[in-house]
Amino acid sequence: MLRRDPFANPEPLIKRVYAYVAYRVGDGADAEDITSATFERALRYKKSFDAAKGDPVAWMIGIARREIASHYAARPDAGRVLPELAMPGDLASDSAERLDLRAAVADLDPRDRELIALRYGADLSARQIADLLELKTNAVEVALHRALRKLRDGLSTSISLDRGVRNPTIPLVKR
Repeated sequence: MLRRDPFANPEPLIKRVYAYVAYRVGDGADAEDITSATFERALRYKKSFDAAKGDPVAWMIGIARREIASHYAARPDAGRVLPELAMPGDLASDSAERLDLRAAVADLDPRDRELIALRYGADLSARQIADLLELKTNAVEVALHRALRKLRDGLSTSISLDRGVRNPTIPLVKR
């Protein structure tokens, strides 16, 4: 069996793992610590990587998921509070949109939050998510479609129509 080094091209791997972790726990020290722990564990168990079971990013995201869970298990008081970061643009409008999005995501069930984090935080394809979660690709696509519909419905109820605000990062799904 031909083995492939999962760390042959580490820069994009680091960026994708950090993006996923930051999407789940917020930017900052916690995301950096969890990403570091993920790579430490991956290096320790590098020989367990099997290219036949998936690509390196899916393997690393699986490790990162476990690291996030152990991070929160060790700190149950941490909750899901994400830090507010200054962003360029209209601060009031942008803050309101981010708070609406955060509330809508928090209202989703854990499975839907995880699917959205894997798809948009880690930028994994439906097939990669299916491999990671040991599901069929079609099941992941359907679940993502439903999760996005729930998210969009949650956003539409929390965003007043007179503001005319829409979040361009949430793709539209035809009903």
